[in-house]
Amino acid sequence: MSDLLRALAGESVERTPVWFMRQAGRSLPEYRELRVGTRMLDACLTPDLAAEITLQPVRRHGVDAAVFFSDIVIPLRLAGVEVEIEPGRGPVFANPVRTADDVARITAIDPADLDGTAIAEAVRIVTAELGETPLIGFAGAPFTLAAYLIEGGPSKEHLRARAMMHADPESWDRLAGWLSRISRRFLEIQRDAGASVVQLFDSWAGSLSPADYRAHIAPHSHAALDGIGVPSIHFGVGTGPFLGDMRLDGVASAVGVDWRMPLDEAIAVLGPDVAVQGNIDPALLQAPWPVLEAHVRDVIARGRGAKGHILNLGHGVPPETDPDQLTRIVRLAHDEL
Repeated sequence: MSDLLRALAGESVERTPVWFMRQAGRSLPEYRELRVGTRMLDACLTPDLAAEITLQPVRRHGVDAAVFFSDIVIPLRLAGVEVEIEPGRGPVFANPVRTADDVARITAIDPADLDGTAIAEAVRIVTAELGETPLIGFAGAPFTLAAYLIEGGPSKEHLRARAMMHADPESWDRLAGWLSRISRRFLEIQRDAGASVVQLFDSWAGSLSPADYRAHIAPHSHAALDGIGVPSIHFGVGTGPFLGDMRLDGVASAVGVDWRMPLDEAIAVLGPDVAVQGNIDPALLQAPWPVLEAHVRDVIARGRGAKGHILNLGHGVPPETDPDQLTRIVRLAHDEL
């Protein structure tokens, strides 16, 4: 069993396992070269291209897991939703979902009908090369997907999405429940093709109050992961005020912690029976190595109080990151025990 899977199970490890959110992508020159002339979503749905991008950081950095190269809107694209990634902006939807009729229209699509052929083929290519190194499959959480759909694209406060929860709770629950099944299906496709861990990303959950998260979000995220059959990691940005709820009543094998909360404080909130992931501050990737090294050592030390600790960033790798900084972190983590 790999060190990453051991950490998720709370077993002793030979070395601290480490991978990086967004490790596959923009920070690597080989990725930028490979992507020339190919649109983002097309790259995600081209099996040999997606597989190669997934494998690049494993070869370069020696990380303890690959994370499948995709995008959280890919399952929506597979469901027939019209979406494009606009450079410099992010996912943009041609037809935002804002009314009860909009919700009825989109939720009429059966998540079971998602054509995962390209995804499954890419996963099989990756796992054949990885050998014993785990592949992490991933999906966006219901709130983050809903926020994009309702707003029509990225937004800072997700006002329309948060308003729907209260103005039309029936439509909200219908939409979030459907998105939960969409995310679940996307995870199942990756799992069935060979992913041995899955992670649910809730990038925008930090805009919610604890009460709204508990009432309107947690049940749908719980349904996306419950009984998935492989270890699962639940990660959100800005979720400190309701971090304990990110355990999803024990469904999540590990909780990812962003950079805002010291890891030992997060462990005190989460309790001794869940692994943690994180939480290097991505901003410090731009710092001189001695500064970054001291920070990484501090994160590792604080993580020792958990059932298991997977070293990662508190969010994704910024595109301007020097890849050598990531390689140094991996070597330091592996030498630390």
